[in-house]
Amino acid sequence: MTVPKAIQIRDVPDDVHAVLRVRAAAAGMSMSEYLRSELIAMAAKPTMDEWLARIASRPPTGVSTQDIVDVIREMRGPIPPE
Repeated sequence: MTVPKAIQIRDVPDDVHAVLRVRAAAAGMSMSEYLRSELIAMAAKPTMDEWLARIASRPPTGVSTQDIVDVIREMRGPIPPE
């Protein structure tokens, strides 16, 4: 069983604290519950660097840029006359 960890954040500006307090109240949560849910959501989304690393680690698809352009043009249909 994993033991939950505690995080303490110091020097939070008053205006930021006030906004977070209001958001927590609007969500019907305590500040701790609200921040915990926000941290979980934040950690679930990869950073741009993590995302790019995942993409780079995948094998090539064999689809060319021209293939993509052709499909987009086909889906859009003919260009209407001006």
